Amino acid sequence: MIYTTHSPFMIDAKSFDRIRIVEDRSIDATSPLPIVEAGTKVFKDVLEAGESSLFPLQGALGYDIAQTLFVGPNCLIVEGVSDLLYLEAISGVLEEQNRVALDQRWTITPVGGAEKVPTFAALLGSQEGLRIATLIDFQKKDQQRIEALFTRRLLEKSHVLTFADFTGTGEADVEDMFDVSFYLKMITGEYGTNLSKKPTVKGLTSKHPRVLVRLNDFFEANPTKNGHPFNHYRPARYFHEHLATLKKTLPASTLDRFEQAFTRLNGLLK
Repeated sequence: MIYTTHSPFMIDAKSFDRIRIVEDRSIDATSPLPIVEAGTKVFKDVLEAGESSLFPLQGALGYDIAQTLFVGPNCLIVEGVSDLLYLEAISGVLEEQNRVALDQRWTITPVGGAEKVPTFAALLGSQEGLRIATLIDFQKKDQQRIEALFTRRLLEKSHVLTFADFTGTGEADVEDMFDVSFYLKMITGEYGTNLSKKPTVKGLTSKHPRVLVRLNDFFEANPTKNGHPFNHYRPARYFHEHLATLKKTLPASTLDRFEQAFTRLNGLLK
């Protein structure tokens, strides 16, 4: 069977050797072409084709890469790269201590924000053979969106986990899985001499349950010397880069919370 298409979704990215590119170069030519080049041609070599003719192949290849880069048979959806860094690092620490680490069968997939989780779950959920779970931040304003993941049957209810399930607080981000004093230690280490005032537990006067909100208030009242705003990705990167040193002072309560989360997630694979 032979068929023609402009749609990248009609192309099998695993069988590029069976694809032929059909192109009429005279359409875009600014002057008459030689007889041997005029008219419709069929190419096997992609290097001979023009940019517009390559677009369906580029789209198919890009989609295939996106499907395999961050998605596996067992996909754990998280909101951002910070979550990925923390979960991977803490999992490694727990494994070193012969405690429950995140099962390596999980592929951690950051999607770039809570608002994108339902869309991502809907897209992946339609693919046969995928097991999907999510471990995400919880804010009261997002409660309906999170509940919709299972009420609309995008995910099973047991597969929708939030960090608040393990912190025991009304709202929580991944940063709240850490003891506040330890997290502030990472802030101090990352920002160093650019801090106009060192953050302390008592110095975070806001009563908000999420430490990121309290820190945003702190940095607004005490701007950094270089004027850069607080960025929650920077402590995550610092933690990952200095894990060999920081893991020695990780509070037991922090490890306990992550271990509880990993135990719940691993149980979904059985």
